[in-house]
Amino acid sequence: AKGPGCPPRGGASLAGGALTGLASTVLERWWGTKRIDYSLYCPEALTAFPTVTLPHLFHASYWESADVVAFILRQVEGRGGERPQLAECEEPSMYSPAFPREKWQRKRTQVKIRNVTSNHRASDVVVCEGRPQVLSGRFMYGPLDVVTLTGEKVDVYIMTQPLSGKWIHFGTEVTNSSGRLTFPVPPERSLGIGVYPVRMVVRGDHTHAECCLTVVARGTEAVVFSIDGSFTASVSIMGSDPKVRAGAVDVVRHWQDSGYLIVYVTGRPDMQKHRVVAWLSQHNFPHGVVSFCDGLTHDPLRQKAVFLQSLVQEVELNIVAGYGSPKDVAVYGALGLPPSQTYIVGRAVRKLQAQCQFLSEGYVAHLAQLEAGAHPHAPQAPPRTGLAKSSYVAAPVDFLRKQSQLLRSRGPSQVDREGPGTPPTALARAKARSVSLKLDSEE
Repeated sequence: AKGPGCPPRGGASLAGGALTGLASTVLERWWGTKRIDYSLYCPEALTAFPTVTLPHLFHASYWESADVVAFILRQVEGRGGERPQLAECEEPSMYSPAFPREKWQRKRTQVKIRNVTSNHRASDVVVCEGRPQVLSGRFMYGPLDVVTLTGEKVDVYIMTQPLSGKWIHFGTEVTNSSGRLTFPVPPERSLGIGVYPVRMVVRGDHTHAECCLTVVARGTEAVVFSIDGSFTASVSIMGSDPKVRAGAVDVVRHWQDSGYLIVYVTGRPDMQKHRVVAWLSQHNFPHGVVSFCDGLTHDPLRQKAVFLQSLVQEVELNIVAGYGSPKDVAVYGALGLPPSQTYIVGRAVRKLQAQCQFLSEGYVAHLAQLEAGAHPHAPQAPPRTGLAKSSYVAAPVDFLRKQSQLLRSRGPSQVDREGPGTPPTALARAKARSVSLKLDSEE
């Protein structure tokens, strides 16, 4: 006898037939002649690698790649042959500045910037609520800053409501003889606690620089990460994409999910900002404040220390933990960070054992300790700030690409696939996604 909740047999057979038909359709699409999986994982670029290195590459691809999940979702949703639809916040950046292009203020500017690409950058700013909010940027052209944009207009836009995607024009400044500008936010338009994207658009050619203005409450707790040495498992000065240490992203995400402000510091010059931010984006690191050295310097550690001291004294941040290499021990010690809250990645150095905690077993074991609350400063309270949790979504990934790179459909969290003994070829990364933007002028 049939129960009250049992479907009729005919319906079951129809459902079974529909499922069978769906399965056959899916199999036909997934394993047909086009073999999308082959183009994803076996491109011609891999034939140049020694056979002994391929298992390591495939292993890293399996654990770090999101291609399989994206591929399956596209097939199940029935858009296997179409370009995946992006969410509103992930559409390619298409913005129209409030001011049209104008003639350059100086006649020779057009000649100077011909045949060179822009390398503009703006510094991330952290300010305590109620303090003056000052933005700064530098506008250069060429990979090594061979051309300086001098005496030209730059419009400053701020996304005062990040979820809306609407940019508000705050003012216009003129670059000085070194291509720099400083823009103080008017006191009557000061922003409250939050993270605000900033875009500085050159009036003459609409190239731009981007940064973030982070407004925090007094006493906000932060965690500092030194990018070089603590995140990277290989050294890369120019061009190639260094490997990321296993578990590094998870540790940073743990601190961000617990409500701490993330601060990244690096000894690299600011001319490499696009390259470094693209690397953070590719490996899916959480969004944070990124600090660079002001140009080439012989003492990057000193600039790191000065920046962190300004965060403590002027912004009144409470730095609860610091991660880095043995070179960073002195920097964190100058901040007054106790050894129990200074984490150094890599092999232990005997003379520094009393000044820090060495993570000899790597980030994975350290993350387990943090999640177990084994440290006195482990986050157990609600989020410390009202800052949004996010990842980098608009990094210029093209800075990491070369002609022989492996192009993937989507790879925001891949590690470098250069094996031992392989040529220094940086493998491909997916195109970055950014917010759909519209620049509006506000009277």
